[in-house]
Amino acid sequence: MRQLRWSARIEQRHCRRWAMVLALLCVGMASWAQTSNPVVADPATQGSKAPAPQEAVSGVELDRVIAVVNDDVILESDVDQERRLIAFQPFRDASRGFGREQIIERLINRALILRQAQLQPEGEVTDKQVEEQLTALRKAIPACKEYHCETDAGWSRFVTDQGFTMPELKKLWRERMEVLRFIELRFRSGIQITNDEIREYYEKTLLPQYAKQGSVAPKMETIADRIQEILLQQRVSNLLGDWLKSLRAQGTVRTIQQDGAPQ
Repeated sequence: MRQLRWSARIEQRHCRRWAMVLALLCVGMASWAQTSNPVVADPATQGSKAPAPQEAVSGVELDRVIAVVNDDVILESDVDQERRLIAFQPFRDASRGFGREQIIERLINRALILRQAQLQPEGEVTDKQVEEQLTALRKAIPACKEYHCETDAGWSRFVTDQGFTMPELKKLWRERMEVLRFIELRFRSGIQITNDEIREYYEKTLLPQYAKQGSVAPKMETIADRIQEILLQQRVSNLLGDWLKSLRAQGTVRTIQQDGAPQ
């Protein structure tokens, strides 16, 4: 059942993105046809007002392909979506960087990991687990305070202001949880995160961040699992980096320059 759900999800994403690519090609062909065919005057209307010169057609950029990972494509809209999703990650590691190139790298890595997770399915992330994490986020995001995210109306308004619908957010968060679960199951063996390490991160990293924003930090016990997740990510980063390099070598990853040329 999980294999079928993964296959359907990958297939849906492929269809949506390649449909976007085809749409862009169609727009380009239409613009070329309009600019390459001159207007020929009808002899019967030569005595009337001559038609105005055809103005250059300015194409409307619907979206743009940023990278191709095996048979999946990453679009400019995916980069924008990932940037907006940062608002839902109050415990993020600032050292990872949030520039455009860093985001593109993360999207490429995520596409590689999701494909491996499809081939090696483990325990399924349930709707209840997604809801539980999002409920915890409502209490932990500093910007949520002014929205009163403890209420459903306030939380809905915050989600909307970040440019998401609730189903979109749940889908993206589930995908994120599946990536993290796969990484944990593959690399966590032998790695132990102690309570002292969690407390140290909370006191030396999170508390200063909340103080800088003028917000009250949630109690450590309410976010200990999330801190453990961050520390785990840091611990396996070298192992993960080597693994991703091998995946890139085995498959095909092409990034597209802003002028449209492949790198």
